[in-house]
Amino acid sequence: MTGEQTIDEGTDFEQHRRYLSAVAYRLLGSLADAEDAVQDAWLRWQGTDRSAVREPRAFLTTVVTRICYDQLGSARARREAYFGEWLPEPSISAVDRQPGPEDAASLGESVSYAMLAVMEQLSPAERVAFVLHDVFAVGFGEIAEALGRTPESVRQLASRARRRVREGTSGASMTWAEPEAWAEDEQVAEADTAAGSGPLDRPWRRLDRPEHRKVVAAFAAASLTGDISGLMAVLDPDVVWHSDGGGIVRAGAQPVLTADRVARLVSGITRWLDPESGLEMREAEVNGAPGLVLVDKTGAAMGVMAFEIADGRIVEAYAVVNPEKLRRVADGAVSTYLPRREMPGRHEPAGA
Repeated sequence: MTGEQTIDEGTDFEQHRRYLSAVAYRLLGSLADAEDAVQDAWLRWQGTDRSAVREPRAFLTTVVTRICYDQLGSARARREAYFGEWLPEPSISAVDRQPGPEDAASLGESVSYAMLAVMEQLSPAERVAFVLHDVFAVGFGEIAEALGRTPESVRQLASRARRRVREGTSGASMTWAEPEAWAEDEQVAEADTAAGSGPLDRPWRRLDRPEHRKVVAAFAAASLTGDISGLMAVLDPDVVWHSDGGGIVRAGAQPVLTADRVARLVSGITRWLDPESGLEMREAEVNGAPGLVLVDKTGAAMGVMAFEIADGRIVEAYAVVNPEKLRRVADGAVSTYLPRREMPGRHEPAGA
């Protein structure tokens, strides 16, 4: 292989790296694992005879999909042994940077943090079918090749996954097309994919961003002052609070339910922290929606919060405080003020 060939192959791959990273992240729910999957794909690409590859993007999508599919099986076993809830690693961007039409080809459709969390309930095959087809508008034939299944079986996997995700995110800050519209959407998606055009609108739509931001800001203000009545005003009566400390940082082992319990939990947040921490809650885009990044007085990350909102109230809240999932939040700085679990084997109250 000549030096010129090596450069050409690298250039081809780099043109698709952002897209491949987006696919891998949505499949795995981990930015770190997604980076590893894309790097593995790069190594395999270097050993591939490019003269036999007609469509580099389709070929690389299949490679990354197979790598992630293999990882999903082992990841599920690891996550079953995880302390408490396993939540996806959040993807953070600046408040003023929102995906536009030019991002659709490389990032796929917007996937909320709640939807990413619900996808943990899918089987590896269901997740692959749902992500590739519904998020990235990949045709069933191409997905079937990656999974070693028939297009019809992949269509059924995607349909089953879609229903499970829809059930898991009902009432959140997105709305879904009615079930009878899905078949038509799938037929159009197949034709659209065959024509080589970009992703279609998927069966979900983002709702009022200004309202979402207003609710998040009100939540932050009430949290920092311990204002229970203020928290109750922005929490849905049936709100669910999820937290992930990874068994390293103090966090609940089970979700906390109802507005009263969540309000009392959150209002006491400052009591768990060293008073010298200087806790701040800064607005940020968390997986494409307004959320919060928690930092200490040095600017080091203490946590990330994502929210799903319906009718002006929070219906799902996600708090990620596992230090291993905060390394891409504040330029790699993770706070030393995070309250560590004193005894790994000790049972802690839910939501603690």
